[in-house]
Amino acid sequence: MPAKSVIGEYLRARRDLVRPEDVGFRDLGRRRTPGLRREEVAMLAGVSADYYIRLEQGRDQHPSPQVLDALARALQLDEDATAYLHGLAQPSTPRRRRSTRPERAPAAITELIMSWPTTPAYVFGRYLDVLAANPLATALAPWFTAGENLVKGAFLDPRRRELRPDWERSLPGTVAALRASVGPDVDDPRLAELVGELSLRSQKFRELWARHDARPKGSGTSVMQHPQVGRLELSYTKLPIPDTDRQTLSIYHAAPGSPSERALALLATTTVPEREPERTLRG
Repeated sequence: MPAKSVIGEYLRARRDLVRPEDVGFRDLGRRRTPGLRREEVAMLAGVSADYYIRLEQGRDQHPSPQVLDALARALQLDEDATAYLHGLAQPSTPRRRRSTRPERAPAAITELIMSWPTTPAYVFGRYLDVLAANPLATALAPWFTAGENLVKGAFLDPRRRELRPDWERSLPGTVAALRASVGPDVDDPRLAELVGELSLRSQKFRELWARHDARPKGSGTSVMQHPQVGRLELSYTKLPIPDTDRQTLSIYHAAPGSPSERALALLATTTVPEREPERTLRG
């Protein structure tokens, strides 16, 4: 059996999350597993129990797309989770050694967002590190600062709880986004360091990481209670940046004519540097 089977770990984690009654099985008393038994998943997927056990044990790590789809239905995976499962089962290819140099946002993208004085925008990388941010993004949320990590900010920065009324509800999505971003590359040293630190410092992170949820950061609405300008309801859009290693551009905006638009415009005035007094030229 391989030392580590990412597809086996994933199947075990997702199996534990499915309640028997959700798939039509009667509760016949005490169960040793929190979710489905391996034999039950095999039956729902239409494969033999022996074959499914081989998958979980890592003795078969490349099932066919048809088997993966059947397992996804049995485990009630959504579209993102199904795509992640397919990615885990892809045959491994020789991996080019990842550069130890820090990730950098493309210079053109950095210049672009810096030219937006009234639109908060930042770039994050494959580990959810903030690689570039314009002044209004940093004024909006202090963790939108180059060099900060969005996952650490979510779990370890106490200011997050004060600024985001929905702070706790946002945590599962943040963890799922990290796992989706790194994909099957679970042995990546940078990821291991990040997950290790968060696991030691946050029980909530450990619980969410163990679920193996994988879902890319998408677009939506965020509500903030800003200490300077009050309540802000902002829409955000996440755009993948071409020709980068999974870097993403994140842009925030308020509805035209809304109180949030006025509050955001007020916040933007605090990011304008003061001009030096003009000197009088003497002849």
